[in-house]
Amino acid sequence: MTAPTTDIDVLHYSAFTTHPDGGNPAGVVLDAAALADDDAAMTAVAARVGYSETAFITERDEAARRYRLRYFSPLAEVAFCGHATIATAVALADRDGPGELIFDTASGEIRVQTTADGDGDGPSRATLTSVPTRSRPADPGTEVEPTLAALRWSADDLDPALPPHVAFAGNDHLVLAAATRERLADLDYDYDALEAVMRRRGWTTVHLVWREAGDGAAGGSADGLVFHARDPFPVGGVVEDPATGAAAAAFGGYLRALGLVDAPTRVHIRQGEDMGRPSDLLLDVTPDEPRARVSGQAVRIPRSV
Repeated sequence: MTAPTTDIDVLHYSAFTTHPDGGNPAGVVLDAAALADDDAAMTAVAARVGYSETAFITERDEAARRYRLRYFSPLAEVAFCGHATIATAVALADRDGPGELIFDTASGEIRVQTTADGDGDGPSRATLTSVPTRSRPADPGTEVEPTLAALRWSADDLDPALPPHVAFAGNDHLVLAAATRERLADLDYDYDALEAVMRRRGWTTVHLVWREAGDGAAGGSADGLVFHARDPFPVGGVVEDPATGAAAAAFGGYLRALGLVDAPTRVHIRQGEDMGRPSDLLLDVTPDEPRARVSGQAVRIPRSV
């Protein structure tokens, strides 16, 4: 039997932005102990909130700043969600002050460092360290072709220098690189067909990217690599995610697998622009370290349900 959820306090935060109208909104439940064993109730809360993800803290050790964190889309539980992790970390920092947090998730332990804004007037920043990433070439026949058909793209729409891969950082994402910014901007896909492919392959999103600058980032230049991204998310009941931290972390594994980073590198990912919700994700990748770091700010959306 599903527990009553109308009295659950849900905070609303938008991640990877400094303004409530940008970034990716997430619901955050800082005390979900009463729902810890009720997946249906947490799904119902997420559906009522209506964002791509709502995060629930179901267990806590306040002294150690360690929390059990679960994520639900309006349709089902997701093993890991980057933007909801950033939102939850900033919500805890807003309440308890900055510092390190440890989240125990279905994908493993996620450590997050939170810091206050430098001048004290802006939103806090959070940096999550992913589980070890990996990336493999996507199968042309069973993975790439049906996805292109669902996207209404052709093979000529892809950047030949950035081959399709399935990348992982807690969950799987198909990475497809568009040859032009125009191709990325013109996203009009077959929702049901793409959902079917993604469910069959177990992908959380399709991470569509376009490389704006590709000269490398020797010495860790802040904008040495710049990508624009879009993430269809029909398996979560959402047409598109405006900022996807989990996919960004997985993309770090993709860049490592392709040998595109030969020194500690910061990658700037712009997402949500074509949706009217601009988002900024900073991805730090090191060649000999399989874990990626994803950073962003988050801001409270002034309402609650």
